[in-house]
Amino acid sequence: MTVASRAEVCAAACADSWSDAGEVLASPFGVIPALGARLAKRTTAPDLLLTDGEALLLADPPPLGRAGDPVVEGWMPYRNVLDLLAGGRRRVMMGATQVDRYGNQNISRIGPWDRPRVQLIGVRGAPGNSVNHVTNYWVPRHGKRVFVESVDLVCGVGHDRATGAAGRFHDVRVVVTDLAVLDFAGPGGAMRLRSTHPGVSVRQVREATGFELDTSAVERTRTPTARELALIRTELDPDGLREREVPS
Repeated sequence: MTVASRAEVCAAACADSWSDAGEVLASPFGVIPALGARLAKRTTAPDLLLTDGEALLLADPPPLGRAGDPVVEGWMPYRNVLDLLAGGRRRVMMGATQVDRYGNQNISRIGPWDRPRVQLIGVRGAPGNSVNHVTNYWVPRHGKRVFVESVDLVCGVGHDRATGAAGRFHDVRVVVTDLAVLDFAGPGGAMRLRSTHPGVSVRQVREATGFELDTSAVERTRTPTARELALIRTELDPDGLREREVPS
């Protein structure tokens, strides 16, 4: 078995974000999170619920990028997704165009409210996600344009804003990037560098982040096991789509 690629390390880190989920709906956004969710279901989280992206629950999802002939185990229309969301029985890994030190996330616009420089996809379901169930983020290109001192618009709610009713079920846990895994165990719920991926230094992560990071307890991100690598390469992503999102 060859050494794990950076994309495979990221997939395993994403899988770990679902390892304790139990029987909840997984909603991954992006190739690496989708691979991570499928890897978790095949290893540490067998009760995880995965859909075909439309309305079917799949017992055994096909490889990434292939239609295949999946085993269907249930029907999941969108109204049921909203019920699971409101009841906390969903765990999402969203993207983030911007994210700040407390986990406030922006996917709506870049620039001032009255004259934005870039229009993005809109707030979408980010507020409801981040105040109703576990929410994590995936950033395929760790850089200062993403990790900013202050987001231009709050879509996903961060730890400093999750007060009152919004804080009751707020649970933003980790940000996985192509360089590292970050959590919010710093002072006052601030972002902390939990681990750097193999071959990445703490200095690299600091230089790619637009605010001061807590680096008091940095570990090395784990590499996938031999079984996980075999699943990734032969069953879950045999076409190597992961390498397009995080090139080796």
